[in-house]
Amino acid sequence: MLISPAYAQAAGAAQAGLFESMLPLVLIFGVFYFLLIRPQQKKQKAHKATLNAIRRGDRIVTGGGILGIVVKVIDEGELKVEIADGVKVRVDRGLVSAVIAKPEAADKANDKANDKANDDDDDDDDDADDATDANDSGDASNDDDKKPAKKSAKKGGLKKLLKD
Repeated sequence: MLISPAYAQAAGAAQAGLFESMLPLVLIFGVFYFLLIRPQQKKQKAHKATLNAIRRGDRIVTGGGILGIVVKVIDEGELKVEIADGVKVRVDRGLVSAVIAKPEAADKANDKANDKANDDDDDDDDDADDATDANDSGDASNDDDKKPAKKSAKKGGLKKLLKD
């Protein structure tokens, strides 16, 4: 015959102990715990704290990607969110994916932007004064070449442009 019969090997080597055979499984579980499970639990805990801290006036993003401002906290599980002028929807608190801005943070940001705009306006006035002084102190031969000082554009952003 072409195929030879297979015989079991003789038990010459000693079997490994239970601890030695379980050690790789324990190490793998430990690595998974510290690299995957524990960071995910921390992230879930932080997200839950964020959801519990939602108040009226917060700007949020829902799970579907809709942006809105919280108008009213109805109860523990629901929020009333304004997604456009006059369009209010009820949203399950658990479906809020992120809180973009808190009202206090927005007020501080507006104050900083206003201060910066005021500082920029002051700088623009100083630049215009410097340009006028330079033109006044020039030679008499350059009087024909004098051009009116360019008015620098004020920085105010898109909102200011839309208001005008």
